[in-house]
Amino acid sequence: MDSIVKFELTKELLERFSEALRDRDDAFIQSRLEGINPADISTILEEFSAEECKYVFDLLPVETDSEILNEMDEDVIEEFLVHFSSREIAQYVEFMDSDDAADILYQMPPKQREDVISALENEERAQNILDLLQYEEDVAGGIMAKELVKAYEKWTVKECIDEIRKQAENVEKIYSVYVVNDQEKLLGKVDLKKIVLSNDSVKVADIFDDDLVSVETYLQDVEVANLMQKYDFDAVPVVNARGKLVGRITIDDIVDVITETADEERQLMTGVSSDVEEDDTVWAISKARLPWLIIGMAGGVLGAQFMGLFREDIILIPAVAFFIPLITATGGNVGIQSSSIVVQTLASSNVFIGTMGKRLIKVFFVAVVNGAILSLMVFGLIILINKDQSLAMTVSFALFSVVLLASFMGTVTPLILNRLGVNPALASGPFITTTNDLLGLAVYFSVAHVLYNL
Repeated sequence: MDSIVKFELTKELLERFSEALRDRDDAFIQSRLEGINPADISTILEEFSAEECKYVFDLLPVETDSEILNEMDEDVIEEFLVHFSSREIAQYVEFMDSDDAADILYQMPPKQREDVISALENEERAQNILDLLQYEEDVAGGIMAKELVKAYEKWTVKECIDEIRKQAENVEKIYSVYVVNDQEKLLGKVDLKKIVLSNDSVKVADIFDDDLVSVETYLQDVEVANLMQKYDFDAVPVVNARGKLVGRITIDDIVDVITETADEERQLMTGVSSDVEEDDTVWAISKARLPWLIIGMAGGVLGAQFMGLFREDIILIPAVAFFIPLITATGGNVGIQSSSIVVQTLASSNVFIGTMGKRLIKVFFVAVVNGAILSLMVFGLIILINKDQSLAMTVSFALFSVVLLASFMGTVTPLILNRLGVNPALASGPFITTTNDLLGLAVYFSVAHVLYNL
């Protein structure tokens, strides 16, 4: 087994590597990358231009190049592949699983995609890739791999083992053997352990397990991810509308889906309305950020106008204005905490009309406890610092009310958005913060108006 060199990307390494590329020091480049995991090599190459990356590729074995290419970010690959001929790309694709190859080809113009497929020497691999390209990228058919091990129910265990040896050459990891009938319809699966322990003459039909979960080609990738997380599957078979086995989805494919989904939700929660990267154009990044910044600005203007309604109250009791940041910040934080928990729950399961009442009651009591503790702390601090009992009562009571209201809004808003088919992650960002700021100000000044008898 080849040893893997422990890798750390340092400034010194990048400077030395850049120098080697400039001087065309092939010996250093090859020796420095020897034994390094392809994922780490891709990390190095992403720091350099596409032309420099191609130079490195030409120095490495084709199989290593295909693994590096498979580890690169999509945005980098798109720019990178422009510098390769269709025949060169086909060489890399020959060493990839069908799903990884399809991911690469998805990013090419149709003409170049066709040229790459026509340049493939392995006809079966070319057909597998063509089969995958007919599906959208975000459905089960688009993320599945065609490579799998299957056995026909009428086979004996000996025939099954012989076929496994043949099929396994193209399958990197074997989790189980899928069992089909003569029409290729999925019937179940049989574990490798059971195959090994069974007599050679035993029929596959007598030992396979028909209690098998499969997914249809049209199922959304996020739903597949939820299914595999829920049941802790390493792999799940994919069938078409007629129940025919057409591929499988493995856990490494789902990790990619989970990561992409988490990145999208994180961006939504921070007010970025579309998927952008740090190296995107200034306009692309600005366009993704501006919508919620504008909404936040509009909320701020509304808040200022709302405070103007209580101008006379502030003039009479200036100290009230000092605690506006406390009210708005606490309301925003409570709202984000509550909505984040609900969004996390929604992402991992389907919520729960039947238990919504119980959850709201629990949220209410949590808000009561947090609100009471925060209010008592603020009351004591204001008495200690300002020695103004009326002000302390106003701020603490308003803070308690805001915590209850913000907690309720943070819980209900993502549920409503989810029911409307809108990504609930929107509720955890500027949307809920701006809303709670306005509601917090309304509660605060209303309480002050009543308690001070203004």
